[in-house]
Amino acid sequence: MSERTKTFAAVDLGASNGRVMVGRVGPGTLRLSEAHRFPNRPVHLPEGLRWDILGLYGGVLDGLRAAGQVDSLGVDSWAVDYGLLGADGALLGNPVHYRDRRTDAVAEKVWATVPPDELYRSTGIQHAPFNTLYQLVAAQGTPQLATARRLLLIPDLMTYWLTGEQGTELTNASTTQLIDPRTRDWARGPAARLSVDIGLFAPLRRAGDPAGVLLPHVLEATGLRGPVPVTTVASHDTASAVAAVPARPGERFAYLCTGTWSLAGLELDAPVTTEASRAANFTNELGVDGTIRFLRNIMGMWLLQECMRTWGESDIAPLLAEAAELPALRSVVDAADPVFLAPGSMPERIATACRATGQPAPATRAGTTRCIL
Repeated sequence: MSERTKTFAAVDLGASNGRVMVGRVGPGTLRLSEAHRFPNRPVHLPEGLRWDILGLYGGVLDGLRAAGQVDSLGVDSWAVDYGLLGADGALLGNPVHYRDRRTDAVAEKVWATVPPDELYRSTGIQHAPFNTLYQLVAAQGTPQLATARRLLLIPDLMTYWLTGEQGTELTNASTTQLIDPRTRDWARGPAARLSVDIGLFAPLRRAGDPAGVLLPHVLEATGLRGPVPVTTVASHDTASAVAAVPARPGERFAYLCTGTWSLAGLELDAPVTTEASRAANFTNELGVDGTIRFLRNIMGMWLLQECMRTWGESDIAPLLAEAAELPALRSVVDAADPVFLAPGSMPERIATACRATGQPAPATRAGTTRCIL
């Protein structure tokens, strides 16, 4: 790196909001600032729950405009979800939200062809009903999937719209339950048995690979001067977060990464695909530089985020202050219960769960907040 300070933009898309961060890197220094933050609200349509992907893209452009001139940028997001493109490269509808009900009972259909222990040995990925594999099996026979000629995971879709170049970044690809963590390539055997077309995916890319340059109309929309290169990053947001842990080479550490989901785990050199690991529902997601993120998904702030959306609340500070004044552990629910997975009526579902277990149902917003926390 030259002695001059360089400026980078990080497009970070989470399940509840997105942001564009600016990092200024100089000799021995790193300064971070938030250029723009924007909401990520799922949309209920007659056909199901969908992401407002065009709204997210607009937020990205607004963020890049606010960031100002940059030397390069990269995109990360949540995992498992994707957009389908037709032969002309156009998006075939809004991407399905992973909390959509289309994958209900699909796992059992998959396991009838590839038993769960065999699937885990092949991919190392924990069972979650919304994994990309189950989404694709659920979509089989639909006109949209039949028409599709390309599948891009969410950060790869954003990168494609910015650059016109298609690729599949490896850390996010590993969450699809279609990657072999030992070879770091597609698990073609299980995919073929389940009639999942690996050819829909663009070629694999790794963090650090070039991902193209901003297209002329993107430069015009953002006010940036070209050429602006886009760099492939660890596009699963947790992979980028773990890569940023300030651990020395060879140092053993654990991490807890908290957002809509919380993820607790270790960074390993090789996957663990034993039966004990599968029974504990640990997952082996790929990290940067040949590492494995051995972790468990834990329900994070989703319940509180969904309650706040229901209440029309945008400021969490007053809720936390009021909740702190209430008695601890008055009512306790299992946040990992599948009943809390879907959006909608979250305060009511929490109250119902409390009553079903003989506990007092929270009567106020602060009481519900205390129960969740």
